[in-house]
Amino acid sequence: MAFPSPPSGQRITFRGGALTVPDDPVIPVIVGDGTGPDIMNAALPVLQAAVAKAYGGRRRLAWYEVPAGMTALETVGELLPARTLEALQTYVVGIKGPMTTPIGTGFRSVNVALRQELDLYACVRPVYGLPGVPAPSRNPMGLDIVIFRENIEDVYAGVEFPAGSPEAARLEEFLVRDLGVKRSKIQPGSALGIKPMSAFNSKRLIRKAIQYAIDKKRTSVTLVHKGNVMKFTEGAFRDWGYEVARTEFPDVTVTEQELVERHGGNAPPGKIVIKDRIADNMLQQIQTRPTEYDVVATPNLNGDYLSDAAAGYVGGLGFAPGGNIGDGPAVFEATHGSAPKYAGQDKVNPSSVILSGVMMLEYLGWDEAARLTKDAIRKTIHAGVVTYDLAREMNLAPVKCSEFGKAVIGNL
Repeated sequence: MAFPSPPSGQRITFRGGALTVPDDPVIPVIVGDGTGPDIMNAALPVLQAAVAKAYGGRRRLAWYEVPAGMTALETVGELLPARTLEALQTYVVGIKGPMTTPIGTGFRSVNVALRQELDLYACVRPVYGLPGVPAPSRNPMGLDIVIFRENIEDVYAGVEFPAGSPEAARLEEFLVRDLGVKRSKIQPGSALGIKPMSAFNSKRLIRKAIQYAIDKKRTSVTLVHKGNVMKFTEGAFRDWGYEVARTEFPDVTVTEQELVERHGGNAPPGKIVIKDRIADNMLQQIQTRPTEYDVVATPNLNGDYLSDAAAGYVGGLGFAPGGNIGDGPAVFEATHGSAPKYAGQDKVNPSSVILSGVMMLEYLGWDEAARLTKDAIRKTIHAGVVTYDLAREMNLAPVKCSEFGKAVIGNL
């Protein structure tokens, strides 16, 4: 199969720290595996219709489908073709569906490879309640946070060796013999992994989170870590976060401790409060005290857990948008799995990828189209037009994935 040619449209460019977006940007699309085709076929027309509605037909999105994942393996013989990476680099902003990743054996995550190859170092996950969406929590509308998860290193770096392998044995011997690790700390024959965390990657992630809080007029940035146990990795993440705030944003930030010592517990006008929480505590804090948190910055693994837990608090991953963002390049994606058992059934909820498209529109500066799309989703749910995941909780008859997409377009 020949690699697809790009459609008519123009390139987005990134210069001097800013995007230049034409009226007809080429947007690479990775459809994804499993239910990916179903949800993308429902979502892309919604986003296109919102753009047409918001700008009177003056703007359009030039979708450019490029292969990755199992579909790419079957059609072009590679999981992540070099030309797909080249297309994402060339056109700067893309959108993708869910990808299948084997557990235990087989290839490593294509999602992780995309983030590392394109240096999409911030996984940005807004989590907020939508009126009418059933949720297990008492106050789902009380949670409105944006999670900035470091996307490149931590245990996701993939530096690990299987149990019983020569590599694991050599690493074990090196740790014991050369670094003085007590042999009793490593059971013989263990699988071993390395958790790299750097000042460079941590600081740029935290810097982006603080800048986002400034730009969006948010009130706080919380550093979430497990530094009480992993003192030199996650503890360092916490310390680097306070350092970034202190040295790069001194005029607009104040620490939680300074609030108590100097300001009577109240944040001065225009100041963003920098605080930190232990990761396990934060998982319950978002349930018991959701309104106290705003922007969150966290290492990779903690962010993975926290963002999914928060999504469950407001109703599940079906409504959880996400974006992988670097310095310019960005790929927005459905945050749930590929659900292969539902593939081709036109059944699953496309809202995650639609709302990820809303993030993409906001990233392009097309806020009017983004607002129209979010409003249309709210109207659709309020009217009781929902897919099976919500219908079973609301005692309603479900609509198909494609029918939901058409209903959202009708409500623009």
